[in-house]
Amino acid sequence: MDNKEIHGNKTMNPKSPIYIAGHRGMAGSALKRKLESKGYTNIITRTHSELDLTNQQAVNNFFETERPEYVFLAAAKVGGILANSKYPADFIYENLMIEANVIHAAYSHGVKKLLFLGSSCIYPRLAPQPLKEEYLLTGELEVTNEAYAIAKIAGIRMCKHYNQQYGTNFISVMPTNLYGPNDNYDLETSHVMAALIRKFHEAKVINAPEVVVWGTGAPRREFLHVDDMADACVYLMENYDAADIGEFVNIGVGEDVTIRELAELIGELVGYSGEIVYDSTKPDGTPQKLLDVSRLHGRWEARISLRAGIKQAYEWYVINK
Repeated sequence: MDNKEIHGNKTMNPKSPIYIAGHRGMAGSALKRKLESKGYTNIITRTHSELDLTNQQAVNNFFETERPEYVFLAAAKVGGILANSKYPADFIYENLMIEANVIHAAYSHGVKKLLFLGSSCIYPRLAPQPLKEEYLLTGELEVTNEAYAIAKIAGIRMCKHYNQQYGTNFISVMPTNLYGPNDNYDLETSHVMAALIRKFHEAKVINAPEVVVWGTGAPRREFLHVDDMADACVYLMENYDAADIGEFVNIGVGEDVTIRELAELIGELVGYSGEIVYDSTKPDGTPQKLLDVSRLHGRWEARISLRAGIKQAYEWYVINK
């Protein structure tokens, strides 16, 4: 990434029409908050009932009518180990359709810049740690979220090849595990952070003697507050082109914790005093997922600590559950 100034029509201005796909989700809503806080006034959104992103004609009609100049592609079907294992066909189909339709429409209708949000599950299950961008497609994927990962890899490569063939300016970012406001707290489909916050809160309310955590507690995970992610994405859209960042760039904090450490911290912050039990009959998933964030280091860094972020996320959950 060359830290070079960008000229011409590639820099967003406060009145640029900016489309956020998935604005109600955790990532999309954080992007909307960040853009609004920076004075962007022409933000375009559609709910799922207003625009089905898996419908190619509907997406084309939307781009034809609204003519966004910038696109943040944060819409996706997401979930944790349980959901990914149970509904792999849904995960690969819906995510492939969403990204194919939006990316192609962005090209067809002359979008100046698009940012595609990937996921750290794109990396091989046993890739060296920390995960460098060049490790993509160097080994087998984690079987429990393979369908989702393949869809996200396809999105990254789609951006790359459209840039290559058509001269588009589509950039991809790879955030680590996200958490924060508007997270999904459904135990069937949530990720580990939200699931544990809910489990510990409910155990505290009924004074349960124990909380059961899936797996051994040994896997290591990195967690990024969604507001930090949004800050990084807007920074990249404002300052870098596809040619500057290469195929994609990792966004993370550069530190991880074990699931056991995470559970203990959440228990402490929730105020739960019972026992934590680990169910080793349940899958652990990938042993470790720590991103190498050296490409952004010195240009952008996360600001919200894990303790402060969990405290804020828990307060949001209690108010909004």
